[in-house]
Amino acid sequence: MTERTETEPNEGVERDTTGNGETDETASSEPETGWTGAIRSGVGFLTRLPVHNREGDWAAFRSRPAVFPLAGLIVGALAAIPLLASEVLPGPTVAFGYVLAVYAVTGIHHLDGVADLGDALVVHGDQERRREVLKDTTTGVGAILAVAIVVVGLALAGLGLAGLPAIVAVTIAIGAEVGAKLGMAAMACFGEASHDGMAKQVTDAASPGQFILPAGLILGACAIIWPHPAAVAVCGALAGLWPPWYWANRTLEGINGDVFGAANELGRVVGAHAGVIAWMLL
Repeated sequence: MTERTETEPNEGVERDTTGNGETDETASSEPETGWTGAIRSGVGFLTRLPVHNREGDWAAFRSRPAVFPLAGLIVGALAAIPLLASEVLPGPTVAFGYVLAVYAVTGIHHLDGVADLGDALVVHGDQERRREVLKDTTTGVGAILAVAIVVVGLALAGLGLAGLPAIVAVTIAIGAEVGAKLGMAAMACFGEASHDGMAKQVTDAASPGQFILPAGLILGACAIIWPHPAAVAVCGALAGLWPPWYWANRTLEGINGDVFGAANELGRVVGAHAGVIAWMLL
């Protein structure tokens, strides 16, 4: 699959957002810019929103994993805008609008991670062979199938959301996004990178103790409003991140940028479906 790289503002450092390429070691020693810089970098890294990053923002973001779910709140709120029309427009139209909004806000580079993992999942061979496939620019059947499953799954979740009251649909979409990003924070705090790259920069800068604050706030809020569908969506998204993380640890001996991206995409889909199911059953 094609790698997506970005140059950090005010730095001569290329950042590989798929985690497959090499990154400049000087990134780990750049000065931090505090929470404001961390939020700027987090929003710029996880979305396509026009954010002007400054030198040190990337370092600030890597050392503050709590920014992941905060960015998820922003992404979820923007992506959920089409769902406000769920009581006015046809369901399929609203669902299509939701899918377009998600990828208009986040971009498609996380889907590249889904594609790469799809190819690595179906290839025959040892650990090194699977790592080679992750770096391969050829799109295989596994990649096409994996991306199709995720996009169709998201569209069907959007169709389910379109059949709910608008406010409920919006809260589920936000909950799924926050839960997926909380899962990314967990991967940053507890995961181990398989090799040098974006994932290693993030996991090396974060520590398990930094997961306590965001997890406590978000899961505590979920406990208070349980069994609201939004709370179920958060927990469903967290559960959805487990399969690619578990597979990567067993197969690749660690995570990389592709695993981060694929886990985020799968978490969103599972969280949205879980929220819709909760509204119907609970």
